[in-house]
Amino acid sequence: MAEILSLSRARKAKARADKEQAAAENRIRFGRTKAERQREAALKALAEKRLDGDRRGD
Repeated sequence: MAEILSLSRARKAKARADKEQAAAENRIRFGRTKAERQREAALKALAEKRLDGDRRGD
């Protein structure tokens, strides 16, 4: 005999799997750790500080 399958459970499980797949793609595309964001901000601030220090006065 065939196994009895609840269609609503199967539909919900498929929706969960699709959402998880989209979340995984977004993590790869947009995800950065807090440390990475802070490091990038520090490097940007340092570059701006160096640029401002090299400016000639009026």
